[in-house]
Amino acid sequence: MSGFTHFDAAGRAAMVDVSEKAETARVAVARGRVVMAPETLARILEGQMGKGDVLGVARLAGIMGSKRTSDLIPLCHPLMLSKVTVDFTPEPPDAIAIEALVKVSGKTGVEMEALTAVTVAALTIYDMCKAIDRSMRIEDVRLVLKDGGKSGRYEGA
Repeated sequence: MSGFTHFDAAGRAAMVDVSEKAETARVAVARGRVVMAPETLARILEGQMGKGDVLGVARLAGIMGSKRTSDLIPLCHPLMLSKVTVDFTPEPPDAIAIEALVKVSGKTGVEMEALTAVTVAALTIYDMCKAIDRSMRIEDVRLVLKDGGKSGRYEGA
């Protein structure tokens, strides 16, 4: 088979061969949110969770998760990321929005790394708060920006 595909000539799963692609600056932004009881959000924002600084730990977990994306997602290329940020915005009365920005100069994009950063950060919030709120929901994880590379720019909602 020719072109960029996750299948080899025999139809088996294979990592895409990007060796002929040019290195370009690439960026991706992903977003998601964690919905929780209003009391849980208040405790997080007041620093009153028994396990410590929830958002600080979730930020670190999201950054670390983005760097391990190729270990988590089959056929994903390992990348030397040049920048990863994970930010949180409280959405009173009952949610925290998460946004991850990932940059690389390489032959393949960083969409999966940005999505992984958001997901791991959200899971970390859940893990650190589940003792008081098992009804939390992780919602709306999505790619909102992808730029660079042959396929150009994508902007979502």
